[in-house]
Amino acid sequence: MPFYQRLGDVPRKRHVQFRENGTLLTEEVMGLEGFSGLESILYHLTSPCRIKEVGDFEPIERKEWVPDTHQHRHFVTGPVDAGGDEITGRRLLMWNDDVEISLARPSDRMDYFFRNGEGDEVIFVHEGAGTLETTFGDLPYAQGDYVVVPRGTTYRFVPEGPQRHLVFETPGLITIPKRYRNEHGQLMEHAPYYHRDIHPPTELHTHRDRGEFEIKVRVRGGYQTYVVDYHPFDVVGWDGYVYPWTFSIHDFEPITGRIHMPPPSHQTFQGPNFVICSFCPRKLDFDPQAIPIPYHHSNLQSEEMIYYVDGNFSSRKGIEVGSITLHPSGLPHGPQPGLAEKSIGMTETHELAVMCDTFRPLRLTRFAKDLDDGKYAYSWYEASSDGRTPDEDPAGVTSHF
Repeated sequence: MPFYQRLGDVPRKRHVQFRENGTLLTEEVMGLEGFSGLESILYHLTSPCRIKEVGDFEPIERKEWVPDTHQHRHFVTGPVDAGGDEITGRRLLMWNDDVEISLARPSDRMDYFFRNGEGDEVIFVHEGAGTLETTFGDLPYAQGDYVVVPRGTTYRFVPEGPQRHLVFETPGLITIPKRYRNEHGQLMEHAPYYHRDIHPPTELHTHRDRGEFEIKVRVRGGYQTYVVDYHPFDVVGWDGYVYPWTFSIHDFEPITGRIHMPPPSHQTFQGPNFVICSFCPRKLDFDPQAIPIPYHHSNLQSEEMIYYVDGNFSSRKGIEVGSITLHPSGLPHGPQPGLAEKSIGMTETHELAVMCDTFRPLRLTRFAKDLDDGKYAYSWYEASSDGRTPDEDPAGVTSHF
């Protein structure tokens, strides 16, 4: 994160004695890239190394679907049943060595704490609200928020109402694009959001409970369970640059140009070999000769996943809220027949979507197979077998993206 935060009580200097009622507190340096990256320093009532019991290890099993054909795909996720909690309910859709993309519709409450020990997380809240309780304090979230959780953060969801999450997990680091930041880390004037749009934890609650508390840690390709005899949110204070935070997609300021702006103008976050972009309601291109929708382009070195969040999808027949399209590498994609002509004269769009472009191929799961409509690849076909155009064919699909 490009700015410093502090909650609770911390001593005047690092690595000096800090006591509560005469008892020496435990200092924990939580840092990235060894001792050369960003870090935060937390002060605990109890050693964070203290465990009462080492429980079971549960390896992650990915059930891969290797399609017989290479083609564009449309996954219909709206009807997916709710199940599990915010962690156990994550259902993997696609992945590679850089990122995993999952869907979650939790129905259960977390009765344990979770820590991702091998990756950063971005959780897009499509539906629902609540509080992410963490070692850094309470982090309220609402519909439309990206919840960014750095690795090593112990947390628990306390949801309010039905939830639907799109989850990105990466063994790399989630960062704000470098071109938005100056050499000191401050967001610059041309960036599509500012520090005021980024919300860190609001309140630190120091728990002094004793008992048995379960912590599930993702590490080494699986989940390791531990039992501790103290509440893991025993921090009395912390400061630094590593902490969870939220950013609302509704606070992204879209960039409009005289002619069509390419997808990098919508970039919100970046990870190793992938980016996350926000397509928000915006004014369209204003040159009199402009075609205000994307030109055809070939994904020669990347794969494009788009998750449709909200808005009027009349420009894309067959697409609904919760739909996911995947345009794999090696194939061109763009507007369906007739849409470019139709778009001339349009001045604005009200669609809302989250896009992830990866620069290495994505693998699919059997869960994704069950959601694939099987016909999206034909949506550019000028005339179906009965002579109807895609605009006349209920299965036809058109797109602004």
